[in-house]
Amino acid sequence: MSGGQSDQQFPKEAEDGWTQGDPGAEMPNSAPSSASQSVLYPRPYDDHYESRKFFATRPGAFDQAMDDLKAHVVTNMGETAHSFWLLTEIDHWNNEKERVLVITDSALLICKYDFIMLKCLQLQRVPLSYIDRVSLGPFTFPERSLDKREGEGLRIFWDKVREPKFLSRWNPWSTDVPFATFIEHPVKNSSQRFNAICQLSAFTSQLVPAVQNAQRRDPVPGRTTGVEVVDEPIFIDTLTGLMSFLGNRNKLGYSLARGSFGF
Repeated sequence: MSGGQSDQQFPKEAEDGWTQGDPGAEMPNSAPSSASQSVLYPRPYDDHYESRKFFATRPGAFDQAMDDLKAHVVTNMGETAHSFWLLTEIDHWNNEKERVLVITDSALLICKYDFIMLKCLQLQRVPLSYIDRVSLGPFTFPERSLDKREGEGLRIFWDKVREPKFLSRWNPWSTDVPFATFIEHPVKNSSQRFNAICQLSAFTSQLVPAVQNAQRRDPVPGRTTGVEVVDEPIFIDTLTGLMSFLGNRNKLGYSLARGSFGF
């Protein structure tokens, strides 16, 4: 992005409301070979009992999420929601976070949805006309990183000329990064429906034409139109990764049934 556009911020909506603020691969079908990897980075669940632990698979849960987001899109944006997706976001510290993604007429919505309480906690809006690159490829890490993951992902860039600031890179809670990274949700293979809405390839095939249409309809001054789709490694700059090790191993980024306690 050129000129004053390089510091463009996109709306992000906060907990318990729709308040405005700042914003911020396809995993292989085969499971990782080692037991430790399968614990750290969960493979898709073929076992129906295991998949039921994820509240997103409970009857009516994802339908309620769709209804809530449709209502928000119509009421607050005056647009139409064209497709809904259930993916896992990988933040810049390698933490997994369950997300519902919505492609509308002019935006990509990234929603943190609580499938237990059935409400949207946070909503990030990325204008489609600002998306300039989509990368697909394997994850890479610093050579001495202790926090690595297998498989492939997808990264969406909306300001390819702006690098994340130093403080943003080293702040695990920062949302001031000009990209978002995703992998397929662990429940992809739990049913035919989830197989469809958790596929990165299907999501990409919907996103790219939507971006192209938005850029033709509403071009951004000072920017060239078009979106690159490239195969390249996706770099995550983490070294020790203690936070992501604990969080991903216990699936803290998902709405998950965690067992009962009592006597």
